Amino acid sequence: MNSKLNLNWNLVDEARESAKKIAADAQVFVDAHSTVTVERTICRLLGIDGIDEFEVPLPNVVVDFIKENGNISLGVAKYLGNAMLETGLQPQEIAERIARKELDVTKMKWHDDFEIKLALKGIAEANVERIKSNRAKREEYLNVYGDKKGPYIYVIVATGNIYEDVTQAVAAARQGADVIAVIRTTGQSLLDYVPYGATTEGFGGTMATQENFRIMRKALDEVGVELKRYIRLCNYCSGLCMPEIAAMGALERLDMMLNDALYGILFRDINMKRTLVDQFFSRVINGFAGVIINTGEDNYLTTADAIEEAHTVLASQFINEQFALVAGLPEEQMGLGHAFEIHPDTKNGFLLELAQAQMAREIFPKAPLKYMPPTKFMTGNIFKGHVQDALFNMVTIMTNQKVHLLGMLTEAIHTPFMSDRALSIENAKYIFNNMEDFGNDIEFKKDGIMVNRAKEVLEKAAELLKTIEGIGIFKTLEGGIFAGIKRPLDGGKGLAGVFEKDSSYFNPFIELMLGGNR
Repeated sequence: MNSKLNLNWNLVDEARESAKKIAADAQVFVDAHSTVTVERTICRLLGIDGIDEFEVPLPNVVVDFIKENGNISLGVAKYLGNAMLETGLQPQEIAERIARKELDVTKMKWHDDFEIKLALKGIAEANVERIKSNRAKREEYLNVYGDKKGPYIYVIVATGNIYEDVTQAVAAARQGADVIAVIRTTGQSLLDYVPYGATTEGFGGTMATQENFRIMRKALDEVGVELKRYIRLCNYCSGLCMPEIAAMGALERLDMMLNDALYGILFRDINMKRTLVDQFFSRVINGFAGVIINTGEDNYLTTADAIEEAHTVLASQFINEQFALVAGLPEEQMGLGHAFEIHPDTKNGFLLELAQAQMAREIFPKAPLKYMPPTKFMTGNIFKGHVQDALFNMVTIMTNQKVHLLGMLTEAIHTPFMSDRALSIENAKYIFNNMEDFGNDIEFKKDGIMVNRAKEVLEKAAELLKTIEGIGIFKTLEGGIFAGIKRPLDGGKGLAGVFEKDSSYFNPFIELMLGGNR
C-alpha cells in the first residue's frame, strides 16, 4: 500500500515474520498444555451452569473434583462424555450430582474414545450453533441499520450495579455512543471462578457474569431498535477466567472483548504459562463468535515513557496479531491497542503522536485499531483535559482509528457522570464531522518530523522482535522488556492450574470452532 510515512515495507515484513516465529514457538507449549480455566470453559460450552449449595460455580465443582480425584490431564470432556455413556445423563445433571456427592465420574468404567466423542457431539454442536446464531443476529441488525462509518464512539459505565449500568448505558447510546463497555469490578481478574447471577454491588465496576451480560445485551438491543442503530457491548475476558468469559460473551452476543495475550502477565502478575494457554482458547472462541478483541498495548505507556518505549507498543501489536491469527481470529477482528499518552508539555508531541497512530494504521490496515485517550497526564483541570481530549479526537479522525475510547474531561477526578459523557461525545462528534476527510487530504513532509519518527520506531520494533525471536517470549517477559515489568516463569498467580495434556486428551470445541484453520 502507499505510505504517507514512507515506511520501509521490507522491514515491516521482517518484523511480522519475527512475530510469527515468536507466536509459533510459544504455540508449541500452548498445544501441549491445558488449564483449569480451559476445562471449565469446556464445561460451560457443554451446557453446565449454576452454583452448588455453597455458591461455587458448577464448572469449578466438576473440574476441581476431577483434579483432586482423577487424572485431569485426560481433560474434562473425556470424563463427562464417559459419564454420559455410563449414566445416560446430560452434562448439567452430571455436574449437579457431582456437587451433591452422588456421582463419582473418576471411578467409572472407561468407554472407547470414539464413543465418548460421539456422546458429546450433539450437545457441543448445539451450543456452537447457538453462538453461530448470535453472530448471525448481529449481522442481521447491521444489515438492517447499517454499520457506522468512521470511528466507533466507545464509552464506559462502571457503577457496580448492573441495573444502574443499564440506565447509564441507555443514556449514553441516546447521546451518540456506539459501544458500551461495562467496566469489570476491581480485582475480578484475579478470581479463579466466574460469579453467578445479576450483581448490584461492585467497586470500580460491575461483576462480569453471564446474567449481567444478558441484562445489558437486552437493554442495548431495545434502545438500538429505538435509535435504529446497533449498539455494541464490550466486557473483559482477561485474567484467570479469560476463556470462560469469552464463552459467556459468545453465548450472550457480546461484540467486543478486552483480550490481550500479555496484559494479565504484566499488569496482574498472572503466570505467563497460564495466560498464554488461556488466551489461545479465548481467541478461538472470540474469532468464531465474530467478536472484536481489544488488546492492551496502551497500558505499557502507563508505566513506561510514551516516547522512549513507543517501539515496544508496535512490537507487541505485531505479537498480538500473530497470536490471534494462530487462533483463527481474522485481522478485521483485531482491535490492536495504543494510546495518546505523550506528556502534554512535549514540544511537537502532537506530531509524534500522529506519526505513531498513522504508522499503526498503515501497518495494520484491516484492523479496527483501539485508540485510548489521555489518562496518565490528566490533572483534574477539566478545561485543559477537554483540550487534550480534543487533540486525541483529532488524531483519531486524521488516521482512521476505529475503536475510539472516548476521553473524559473529568478523568482523574471521578467516574464519569452522564453529563460528562454528553460533553465528551459532543466534542468527538464535532471534530469527527468537521475533519471527516482531513486525513485523506493531507500528505506528510518527506523528511519531516513525523516520517523520521515513524522510521525510528519501526526500526527499533523490528530490532526488538528479532531479539525476542532469538530468546522466546518467556525469557522476554522474565527480562522486563515490555512496560519495564519483569515476571518469573514459574511465579505469579494461577500456575497450579496449568497441566500437560495426556496423549488422549481432546477439546471438542477447537475442531468445531477452528475446523481446518488449525
